Amino acid sequence: MINEFKFIADEPIFLFNEWLKQAGASELNNPNACALATADRSGKPSVRMVLLKGVDERGFIFFTNSESQKGMELSENPSASLCFHWKSLDRQVRVDGAVEKITTREADAYFKSRSRESQIGAWASKQSQELKSRLDLEKRIDQFTLKFEMKKIPRPECWEGYRVIHQNIEFWAEKKFRLHDRYVYSRSGAGWQISKLYP
Repeated sequence: MINEFKFIADEPIFLFNEWLKQAGASELNNPNACALATADRSGKPSVRMVLLKGVDERGFIFFTNSESQKGMELSENPSASLCFHWKSLDRQVRVDGAVEKITTREADAYFKSRSRESQIGAWASKQSQELKSRLDLEKRIDQFTLKFEMKKIPRPECWEGYRVIHQNIEFWAEKKFRLHDRYVYSRSGAGWQISKLYP
């Protein structure tokens, strides 16, 4: 498709939500999926896909086990980058910023909204640790299914939400001959500086 920037908003979240809404109508799966890049204390990077679960003027929220690789890296080096790529739209958005944990109340509220099976999975999975066999995981699922039978399932303390506090957001739209459109929003005081970049 030939992309055109119909408008450049004064702040980036409005534009991001417009693009996300369009992606929701055109992407086959998970329009809220994004690559999350973190780094450990030494600066060694790692990247994986996560699902965006909330976005507003405060930042971009995702959830994970704080004892996973990304959770450990974020505790050592609380900054991250996100990259959304919507192939159906020939667009991408990059987000850079510091990372903070969301409140316990916010995390509890989202955990309650998950399916019971996903709640059990959060208890059963020792995320990023070695798994000797699938059977071991299935045994843990059975263990916690029995433990919480007929009960409300509480959020595990290690299952937390993180917010990327956007400092820079770049919007990229594919154009012919690799001469793409790129606009970047950078925080400037209480507002945003908007720059157009070479492709």
